[in-house]
Amino acid sequence: MIAEIKEVLIKVPQVTLGFWIIKILATTLGETGGDAVSMSMDLGYLIGTVIFMAFFILAVIFQIRAKKFNPYIYWVAIIASTTVGTTLADFADRSLGIGYLGGATLLALLLVSTLFIWHKSLGSISVASVHTPKAEAFYWLTIMFSQTLGTALGDWTADSAGLGYVGAAYIFSAGLVLVIAAYWYTKISRTILFWSAFVLTRPLGAVIGDFLDKPIAQGGLEFSRYTATAVLLFAIIVLVKLLPQRAASKQH
Repeated sequence: MIAEIKEVLIKVPQVTLGFWIIKILATTLGETGGDAVSMSMDLGYLIGTVIFMAFFILAVIFQIRAKKFNPYIYWVAIIASTTVGTTLADFADRSLGIGYLGGATLLALLLVSTLFIWHKSLGSISVASVHTPKAEAFYWLTIMFSQTLGTALGDWTADSAGLGYVGAAYIFSAGLVLVIAAYWYTKISRTILFWSAFVLTRPLGAVIGDFLDKPIAQGGLEFSRYTATAVLLFAIIVLVKLLPQRAASKQH
């Protein structure tokens, strides 16, 4: 009976191909949407971060208070985490002058520390363990740090490392291919592989988003940030509606 109750209370989706497709679209939306508010609206990174952080906190409260898995609430929280990740990383890297590499290093340490504390506190960091408010809080804090890290890492790879948006996209795509290969051909912990893929999809989405909306002179396509954000949001809504969205099982 206890196992059945825990399974019902798991409010994160099964990790499927559809999950990763929507995740990449959401991270791309986070980049274009975050830039639209901080740059196109000229509100700046700090104000943008305050707005999206409030949005993220509110979305997570709704997610934690939900009685069962709701795909729309879940993906709203993911989008909120990726938009605040964009503006927060840009604020740290550019406004505070930490730089892309410094920001990525700091956020990597925060991410690893959060995962370590989560594991020490609850004994597991797997998706299947997210069935209590405390586990959910760790889950969403980890996601926020991973989304913010991804933005800084994507910017560093595309700009500081000189690979450009397309080159950086190839690098992170290759990283995801390696994770997939490890999933099928090795016995590496599935939990470690999940979080590795989760982190890698963020910089991939970040450089794709930058490729879409940055000026042609900077290697982008110079699409309107508003248009790109609206198209991505529409695509996510359609996919959430059409693709199977079931709660992860305790045995996952």
